[in-house]
Amino acid sequence: MTVLRMPRAAVLLAAPLLVLSLSGCSDDPNSIAAQAKSGNQQGYISGDGNVETIPAADRKKPVALTGTTLDKKQWSSQDVVGKVAVLNLWASWCPPCETEAPDLKKAAEAIAAAKKPVAFMGINYRDNPDSGRSTAARWGIPFPSLDDPAGTTILALQGKVTSPPTTLVLDRTGRIAARVSGPVTASTLSGLVDDVLAEQ
Repeated sequence: MTVLRMPRAAVLLAAPLLVLSLSGCSDDPNSIAAQAKSGNQQGYISGDGNVETIPAADRKKPVALTGTTLDKKQWSSQDVVGKVAVLNLWASWCPPCETEAPDLKKAAEAIAAAKKPVAFMGINYRDNPDSGRSTAARWGIPFPSLDDPAGTTILALQGKVTSPPTTLVLDRTGRIAARVSGPVTASTLSGLVDDVLAEQ
């Protein structure tokens, strides 16, 4: 049997080229995209559920938020002035958002059943609208969501939101009264809403 031998210098030059060609043909399992697709939350950073309440005297001006929902309807925060509003930033690619979805559903349905003057609106952040619609249906979210594929909606939220999931509670004038950074529980959200509803 004849064995072909390459000069050592040629082998040393060929090895990096082989590595480069192979890496170009395969997906990197450590890439952000691969981690997001895996669903194991590796490399994903979200809040820890920390709750911040803001006394009425310390609240900033009302939030001015407008947009088009995933169902292609126009919406404005001005439409819900006079009610307490709940804004939830979420995405189909966000594992903690899926974790909190049952609690959001439970709280929204209980508040609606009690006929409390509260409006819920989701914000589908940096997502494909088709994916957002199918995910919201799969998770059973009972309220609409704004379509925000460019991720610019958070600019209107006065620096209180940086990543999903984040939930804001606005008072009846549209000012931010409370924030939950990270997954929210039904009991926490219901308590925050009731506190803001009780304000005079």
